Amino acid sequence: MERKEEKAIILDFLPHGYPLEGKMIPIAQAIGTKYFTLLQLVPRRGVTLQLKEEVYIGEGRRDQISYILGRLPREKLTETAKIQLKEFIEKSVKDDESKFVEFFNSAQPINTRLHQLELLPGFGIKHTKAIIEEREKKSFSNFEDIKKRISNIPDPKRAIEKRILEELEGQERYKLFVA
Repeated sequence: MERKEEKAIILDFLPHGYPLEGKMIPIAQAIGTKYFTLLQLVPRRGVTLQLKEEVYIGEGRRDQISYILGRLPREKLTETAKIQLKEFIEKSVKDDESKFVEFFNSAQPINTRLHQLELLPGFGIKHTKAIIEEREKKSFSNFEDIKKRISNIPDPKRAIEKRILEELEGQERYKLFVA
């Protein structure tokens, strides 16, 4: 089942399309708010989109977006979009902290040699074992709680942000947060 985005945040708006591509259709580079899908959107005629603007891209009538051109290849991201993407990920992880803390409370082994927690940048076997031992005593309540209870742990919020960006770059075999 393909998971579809309902809303997207505009990362960059190119009113004349991509330079060097010859087609002069306006393009918006955007990221889905739920599954972090990078998308290329074509706005309705006469619509100008703003950075950080949220647009509806789900089924049915869309006010601002004519159609979804497709996924946005990482190499096509503009410099503006890259900056906006990083800010969007940081804000999403902060705003949805409980969802990401739940990951620490419920992450499972992928196979006999690899645990989901080990896929976070800077998290090795020692941190993974410590997290599992601590969460068996009591679930973590927030990022601060994780930092307090596990000594020498990398910042869990930053690790999640970094992991999401790595998954968006498409280099990762296993996806934890990106559809």
